[in-house]
Amino acid sequence: MKTTHSILVLIAVGLLGAALYGVYQFGLSRGVQMTAPAPSATASSGSGSPKAGEVDPANGKKVLYWYDPMFPQQKFDKPGKSPFMDMQLVPKYADGADSGTVSISPRVVQNLGVRTAEARTGTLEQRFDTVGTVAYNERGVVQLQARAAGFVEKLHARAPLDPVAKGAPLVEMLFPEWTGAQEEYLLLRRQNAPELAPLAQAARQRLTLLGMSEEEIAAIEREGRVRQRFTRYAPISGVIAELGVREGMAVMPGHTLFRIVDLSTVWVNAEIPETQAAAVVPGSRAEARVAAYPDMKFEGRVGALLPEVNPATRTVRARIELANPGARLKPGMFATLSFVSGRGKEVMLVPSEAVIRTGARSIVIVALGDGRFAPQDVEVGVEHAGQSEIRKGIGPGATVVLSGQFLIDSEASLSGTVARLEAVAEPLAKKGGGHYGRGKVTQLDSQQGRIELEHEAIASLKWPAMRMGFVVEDKAQFAGLKPGDPVEFELRPTPDQDGNYVIQRIARGGSQ
Repeated sequence: MKTTHSILVLIAVGLLGAALYGVYQFGLSRGVQMTAPAPSATASSGSGSPKAGEVDPANGKKVLYWYDPMFPQQKFDKPGKSPFMDMQLVPKYADGADSGTVSISPRVVQNLGVRTAEARTGTLEQRFDTVGTVAYNERGVVQLQARAAGFVEKLHARAPLDPVAKGAPLVEMLFPEWTGAQEEYLLLRRQNAPELAPLAQAARQRLTLLGMSEEEIAAIEREGRVRQRFTRYAPISGVIAELGVREGMAVMPGHTLFRIVDLSTVWVNAEIPETQAAAVVPGSRAEARVAAYPDMKFEGRVGALLPEVNPATRTVRARIELANPGARLKPGMFATLSFVSGRGKEVMLVPSEAVIRTGARSIVIVALGDGRFAPQDVEVGVEHAGQSEIRKGIGPGATVVLSGQFLIDSEASLSGTVARLEAVAEPLAKKGGGHYGRGKVTQLDSQQGRIELEHEAIASLKWPAMRMGFVVEDKAQFAGLKPGDPVEFELRPTPDQDGNYVIQRIARGGSQ
């Protein structure tokens, strides 16, 4: 029987503890001002630390109160460990700082490991990376065609993509039409009559129009006999990109025999992001790397920027012409390119890690000295090699914070916001003793007299901005209200018996 009684007592104690913890958490979520436990005395920051109202001997400033940066709405009158988090309380000084400026004790600055750097003037290379593919240099392509009907007697270059050297034999051809033209020219040339000289010159011109080279015509004149077969030679060194003949084939005028591509230079067709297109102009330097030769860097320049944007990728195509020693770069290879537009004018530079980007704006934390810091809006320009250009906001010699700036910025924002809210709330509280706020209607039930608001911070209650429900004292005030409306409201000075604050006045107005 005694054992059963002990078990029941333990169960009751556990249920009571759970209920008290639930009430405490519910009070925090509803914004009800509850008394926080005192900071741990065993974790005090030191016996020499000043209490609220005393002067800190470390900097000669008066301590207003101590607080936990994670729960700044709760104030303490002495130092120690936070009852909310496993961290030491931080002092708030009465240093007369401007709104948005925060002061931190040297001890806390050291614990945070705050690093700073000085803004300086310098120049930046405008560099960015993109990708592209290697392609033939279309300006180095030569195409051989037949100018007269003929037959392929012997083929020396027998496969596409075979390398050929300049002057190497490609194919031996038989042109029946060339035979008759040669005989006519030689016959007229043998006649010494002056009146036949114009006809001989016309016959020679005909051989040129049929496709014979000057060297071949000179050989006929020198030998004085008709040649049956003619050899076509490679006009440049490169590879055979297209092979249009085989042995025994008959060809007609205009038939493509060979297409030869010079690989001493290649193109890289690069995809330039639309936002970077203005930084790339013909003549800009570019560096390319390929996976096949990771230790090699191929340098070239932009040959052309095509006047067209790819609607799917929002990129502009640029042609970069690169030297290709040893024909290492093969058409179809994937390349990574870096564009360098040179160094520009002198600009203000800070390390990129000092810039806080919120999406809507960019901020740096400026160290003012004596433990004081202030956030400063800046306009950021080009960024390269860990340095960012600052176009507006700070000048040369300004000291910016490189580490710990997020904590400092949040503290500065909180200090400025609380100061402004307290300045507004103080005269309002003197009018009627209530608590004033602004918000937006999310839900309302006029029958039950309840309304849910997404309200701004209420400084007089030390409530942060949140969404919560209220009871409205006079249901007639619901007239004309609907979800989404901005409202101004006044709460009773004290909560009711259930600990809830009741709205005694609410009206459409304010702004969200």
